Amino acid sequence: MSSSDSTTSLKPDTKLAHSGRNPHGFHGFVNPPVVHASTVLYPDVETMVTGGQTYSYARRGNPTTDSLEEALKEMEGAAGAKIANSGLNAVALAILSCVKAGDHILIADTAYGPTRHFADTVLPRTGVAVEYYDPSLGSNIKTLFRDETTAVFTEAPGSLSFEMQDIPAIAAAAHEIGATVLMDNTWASPLYCQPIALGVDLSIQAGTKYIVGHSDAMLGTIAASDRAWEGLHELCGAMGAHVAPDDIFLGLRGLRTLSVRLERHQRNTLEVIDWLKDQDQVAGIRYPALESDPGHEIWKRDFSGASGLFAFDFSDGTSKEQNFRFLNALTLFGLGYSWGGFESLAIPVRLKGMRTATPFDEGLQSVRLHIGLEDPEDLIRDLAQAFESAFA
Repeated sequence: MSSSDSTTSLKPDTKLAHSGRNPHGFHGFVNPPVVHASTVLYPDVETMVTGGQTYSYARRGNPTTDSLEEALKEMEGAAGAKIANSGLNAVALAILSCVKAGDHILIADTAYGPTRHFADTVLPRTGVAVEYYDPSLGSNIKTLFRDETTAVFTEAPGSLSFEMQDIPAIAAAAHEIGATVLMDNTWASPLYCQPIALGVDLSIQAGTKYIVGHSDAMLGTIAASDRAWEGLHELCGAMGAHVAPDDIFLGLRGLRTLSVRLERHQRNTLEVIDWLKDQDQVAGIRYPALESDPGHEIWKRDFSGASGLFAFDFSDGTSKEQNFRFLNALTLFGLGYSWGGFESLAIPVRLKGMRTATPFDEGLQSVRLHIGLEDPEDLIRDLAQAFESAFA
């Protein structure tokens, strides 16, 4: 099953198993071949000069690339999809595909740190003006529009703060002035949120995280709506964007088990959170799937599930030294900046300078956890001994 018509009406789990595959096109093998190539040969010069065959040069795609892009297109409900060599690269390509010198872009104040670094260092060199906005604005984002505003970059939930945004309201307002709407959807993946159905034009994933799912490859993905596809396709071609076939294969392999892994991540996370919220040292938990979370109603409306990434705030009076002692005492949680793999991870969080709907003290001590596929009872025991070590 490989055509878009044959998978359009299927449920998400079935799409994950079948999209982008054409066994009968490859001698019956279930998975597509991993094509290592650069040069593509033509049968004759007439075919060469008229472009009369599917592949012209490996930088423009091959059967391995096409398999993942087709699967992502189906999962995202998109007009087309492109693959990048990292999540940040996907962010950069998506933004560059819809802005030009003299334009103004609005970016959520709680966006991923490297996204902000790209916006602060690269975009000004291209003559693009960058402005950060309060993610709680919703449709009131229109008050920030200028004549030259051409793009609005969203992220839900926000990195570190886990702030939710009213994506449909922002998209509707942006489309009134013809602006392109982008969304970093890495936290939920295309399984638990379909940004294009919410009005987004460019849906971005750090495929390194849940799509690959095994901490063994870097990957980024961009899915485009009808109005954004031509610009994205042209930009990626002009920039020579290309990902090695082995990494694409790992993305395809991970995609097939995305549903069962996310289900386990979510179940484990809720069990860990249920324990955490009763600890005296925990003042609050940032996870929009919780009914107590300020963004819960938006999450419930726009998302069908939650992932394994969240943050918790220590109680008032907790020092940075205690925060670090807690982290250093963990044995099952690795200290690492990525997430989305099978393993649990932890990092310290600083929310300084971010505008959020829920104010926080500048001295707040927080930790971000990614809950992996381990037994949650073991993870809870590890957290308990880390609390004891930090607060004894």
